[in-house]
Amino acid sequence: MLLGTLFFAASLTPSLMPRSVPIQGALSGLSVAAGYGLGVALRMLWTVLEFPHPGPRTARWLALAAGAVSLAIAGAALWMASVWQDRLRALMDMDPVETGRPLTIAAVAVAVFALILLVARLFKLVAARLRQRFERRLPTPQAVILGVGLTATLFWSLGNGLLVHGALTGLDASYRQYDALFEEASPQPTDPHKSGGPGSLLAWDGLGRAGRAMVAAGPDAATIAARTGAADAKEPIRVYVGLNSAPDLEARAELALAELIRLGGFERAHLVINTPTGTGWVDPNGQQALEYLFRGDVATVAVQYSYLASWIALTVDPDYGAETARAVFAAIYGHWRTLPPETRPRLWLHGLSLGALNSDLSHDLYQVIGDPYDGALWAGPPFNSRTWRAVTRAREIEKPAWLPRFRDGAVIRFVGRNGAGRGAEADWGPYRVVFLQYASDAVTFFEPASAWRRPAWLEEPRGPDVSPDFRWIPVVSFLQLAMDITMPMVPPPGHGHSYAFDDYLDAWAELTGAPGWTPEGLDALKAAVAAGD
Repeated sequence: MLLGTLFFAASLTPSLMPRSVPIQGALSGLSVAAGYGLGVALRMLWTVLEFPHPGPRTARWLALAAGAVSLAIAGAALWMASVWQDRLRALMDMDPVETGRPLTIAAVAVAVFALILLVARLFKLVAARLRQRFERRLPTPQAVILGVGLTATLFWSLGNGLLVHGALTGLDASYRQYDALFEEASPQPTDPHKSGGPGSLLAWDGLGRAGRAMVAAGPDAATIAARTGAADAKEPIRVYVGLNSAPDLEARAELALAELIRLGGFERAHLVINTPTGTGWVDPNGQQALEYLFRGDVATVAVQYSYLASWIALTVDPDYGAETARAVFAAIYGHWRTLPPETRPRLWLHGLSLGALNSDLSHDLYQVIGDPYDGALWAGPPFNSRTWRAVTRAREIEKPAWLPRFRDGAVIRFVGRNGAGRGAEADWGPYRVVFLQYASDAVTFFEPASAWRRPAWLEEPRGPDVSPDFRWIPVVSFLQLAMDITMPMVPPPGHGHSYAFDDYLDAWAELTGAPGWTPEGLDALKAAVAAGD
């Protein structure tokens, strides 16, 4: 009881992201179950080691005392939970939580814990029945091992085969329907120079919801001219190939190349291979920031590989996104390198979240070392991104883990909120990478090892939107961060995994050098875009 209550209280402390009532209740219920299970295991160990047990009367008094202490701890933690959440939400410019929150959290936590306890008791009952049957023919130790093993296999099969499979099937159907939606905000273009328009190699209905949104989104040439003051602004080129545009990934990659050639994408000054997230979404803030920066003289190509949320896509088929990214890169880069170096566009890679991870996996050093592309902007890279992990571990030790510095900055740089981290000791080399990341982004800073080890990014000084109340707690912090990834409350742009236009603009300026722009000009552009929104 005491361990379960302590874990419950710990679960109410803040982590990187604010939590809704249902998510906080579920997290607290899981935490209670973890603490309770640990208590049961310790009691079993005590019994096996034959340590003395208290008498019945003493045990009753201990139980009453434990109950009173547990109620006091739970009540104090529930009262403080709203205080902790409000402090975190204030850092992210969010409204305070509702007043009835503690009671609802407690109710949800009790329900979740009761369900887990019921499953555990059922497991114990089935294992005991099987053990009794096996004891008729086998020694007790063998009967126990066989009973527990078969019960575990049965429960795993039921959980994985029915619950997990059923949930994934339901999610797949839901996301498939969502991907097929046609929205008024994304009308089919009538311009033959746009993907999905007249004469396009791509059917409008095959682009999917995310693709139609990308192609139909602004800014157009007139908007770019108005907000940048450029009289010669161009209409950006956007190519998007959906899952239903071609039967396999190789065909989709070739279709992307053919459409890009048809629209004159290789005749622009800048060409971007943008790898979408798991749902196929391309963050318009990242795309539009570069289009404004280079006054529309940009072509962007993206190919969908999934319509599931990134964490689901990574779980169900972690390699498919990388395979698509490799096929797209090989097709676009292969054509790009055949063009005269003095006339071909500057080639950039870009991706957010799972898109950043797969963009990083789209090629290897030996493939590009003879003729490297110009650089990459990877925003919110997941914690298991290979390049991000390597350079973060090798960072300059005096720099914080949430905004590292890698060597002299000639190849790789990190940019945070409000342009933090921009600039380096050395000038850029011929190849460059910028990681755009927020200190409060759990997708980037989740660590499986947080179950038993304090993450480096919790050391002082902390990120500007990381709560000072966040304390590392074994097991509980792992559960908190896992919830922050899979079921987060979406904060305003500029926090968590929600990247703002202004920060994308700073990151692209850092990566490309922003020729023709002054710091004052970039600030004026940010203001003009904000006023236009």
